[in-house]
Amino acid sequence: MPIYEYRSIKGGCAYCRNGFDTIQKMSDAPFTTCPKCKARVRKAVSSFRACVVETTDEFKSTQNQIHDYEAEGLWSHAAELADKKGLNDRAMENYKKAGYNF
Repeated sequence: MPIYEYRSIKGGCAYCRNGFDTIQKMSDAPFTTCPKCKARVRKAVSSFRACVVETTDEFKSTQNQIHDYEAEGLWSHAAELADKKGLNDRAMENYKKAGYNF
């Protein structure tokens, strides 16, 4: 399924003012309003970007270790490892699950 970009026509929340992506079927009707604030939106012209990401064995090993910690419910361990490796979003999620309040 293709990814479509939308932006607010005028005003709106930070989500639609800055633009947002969504995966839709080609047969789906385009969004006319922001899913968060209901401001009017339109499809944005976007450039096609392709990205090939090669992962190292070390990265795969780190990902597996974080996953193992998460599976065991060791959220703070998973968060610390993710934080050390620069996986900020994943670290924040695990810190929250560990009970830290940021």
